[in-house]
Amino acid sequence: MQALDPHTKTGLSNRLARIEGQVRGLRRLIEADADCEKVAQQMAAARKALDKTFHEMLACMIEREVQSTRHAESTDANLKQIRALLSKYG
Repeated sequence: MQALDPHTKTGLSNRLARIEGQVRGLRRLIEADADCEKVAQQMAAARKALDKTFHEMLACMIEREVQSTRHAESTDANLKQIRALLSKYG
């Protein structure tokens, strides 16, 4: 696998920074004895944001595999690699 291109890297880094802020906010809510439902709601939002970031990363990995297909013979190998990625991370 190749390293991330600068645009994708910046986008993922920005998303993770926002998630990091959400998690810090969660700690503050818990330390302030906030209502359980409010904490759970914020946890769900942070989890969803992390899931979206994960899906972006997985899409990047799949795109790289598809782009690396140059010959018909390598298509099967690339499809196997994509299946392996989905099985492992999906």
